Amino acid sequence: MFCSIRPPHLVSGEALYDHNQSLGWAQFETAVRGLVTLLREEWRLGPGDHLALLAGNRVEYPVAFLAGMLAGAWVTPVNTHLAAPEIAHILADSGARLVLCDREHRHLLPSGEKRFTADLSEVVASALRAPPAHISPGDPAGGPMLYTSGTTGVPKGVKRAKPAEVGAMFTRMREFGRLLGLDGRGPHLVTGPLYHAAPGLFSLYDLLNGAPLVILPKWDVEAFARSVGEFGVRRTHLVPTQFVRLLEARESGRLSGELPGTLSHVLHGAAPVAPTIKKQMIQWWGRILTEYWGGTESGVITLCNSEEWLARPGTVGRPLPDYEVFVGDERGLPSGLSEGPLYCRHRRLSQVFSYHNDPEKTRRAHPRPHVFSLGDVGRVDEAGFVFLADRQSHVILSGGVNVYPAEVERALLEHPAVRDATVFGIPDPEWGEQVAAVVEPNVRATEGLDDALRAFLRTRIASFKVPRQIGFASPLPRQPTGKIRTADLLRYLHREHRDKRRY
Repeated sequence: MFCSIRPPHLVSGEALYDHNQSLGWAQFETAVRGLVTLLREEWRLGPGDHLALLAGNRVEYPVAFLAGMLAGAWVTPVNTHLAAPEIAHILADSGARLVLCDREHRHLLPSGEKRFTADLSEVVASALRAPPAHISPGDPAGGPMLYTSGTTGVPKGVKRAKPAEVGAMFTRMREFGRLLGLDGRGPHLVTGPLYHAAPGLFSLYDLLNGAPLVILPKWDVEAFARSVGEFGVRRTHLVPTQFVRLLEARESGRLSGELPGTLSHVLHGAAPVAPTIKKQMIQWWGRILTEYWGGTESGVITLCNSEEWLARPGTVGRPLPDYEVFVGDERGLPSGLSEGPLYCRHRRLSQVFSYHNDPEKTRRAHPRPHVFSLGDVGRVDEAGFVFLADRQSHVILSGGVNVYPAEVERALLEHPAVRDATVFGIPDPEWGEQVAAVVEPNVRATEGLDDALRAFLRTRIASFKVPRQIGFASPLPRQPTGKIRTADLLRYLHREHRDKRRY
């Protein structure tokens, strides 16, 4: 029995376009099947092996992602904005047997690993000429292995529970896409990096349901508006920062008030959105926004359409059919409290995800069968709508990206002028949260030390993790137990911002 990649009614027309090149539906299927052949025969990649992708937004990315899963491999998209040492850790930890990389990011690879690296564009070009693999519904299925971090700041690969066979994998991805409103009806615009879980997987769900993908190489307000108009885009995913940029462009006159045009369904999440920003977007675009809550480990857990949000401002929606969300205790049992740590119960899966090479961390994440927590604190109202209040851990969510304070603190402590440091998130109407730090210097802080520390950090960690605000304190405000007095930290930041003196 033959397993179809594209919906059977789609024979002609474009499937993928990235403003530089395109692939028609027939070419897309040929490329995917040919790449499965190359992965199996040239690189001997089989079920359970690991494949990494290090590339920007381009038509070859979805081809490689899908082909890897059809070959039975775990596919790890690598953040191209990470520093080279961070990328080296992910490649080593994942045990990737092959890295498909584009030319623009090849310099980020450790020199010793270029021996198992192939050029993504050349590989897909070869795949179009390779014998197409026969893919049966009963073939072993692979899946995505996305990297996240705990409060220790050490990146961990996350493997979500997946179907064992390719046929079931296609069915689940298509059904889940339809559940999210990604039903293949009309073009889907990719506005974020394909290495991120939401832009990458959401677009793949819509593609498999028949939606052509229009891929922005990078986010740009004018390119977004042009693409919506030129291609008649109906579906897309945005993060709150992009809402802010769009509103600013409208206010400045760079965008007309005609958007959203053909847009009929806009998913958003990955970071908190300011209520004033969301209200402005709904007033401008109409009730086409759908918010979600979830995580790298779980995927989407709740959904909230515009009508529901307007009736209950601040909610992230109600759980999807397979989920229950409740306030619980450390055992994962309902606590009876009105607000507290949020736990999720999956009605079918006893273990929703696992951490690669870390069974103990996996066990701790599931205090009971079917039950896990993403580390959020909040409440659930009488109608089942979930409201988030805070995060249990110190993870900072800035612009839809996780930043882990412990990792930034370790990098700061490598600087010879730093005696002690603490990193934390502060509210930001545009980014959700921004990274901030208070440093205890070895000597009196001099003018420009904050800029010098930022320059130092950029050589060790990704730029989005570098604190936007740095204050100074001697000593850091700690309790006798060693715990930072968090409430005092904002005082140092505000004082720094007000008069630029160094303390």
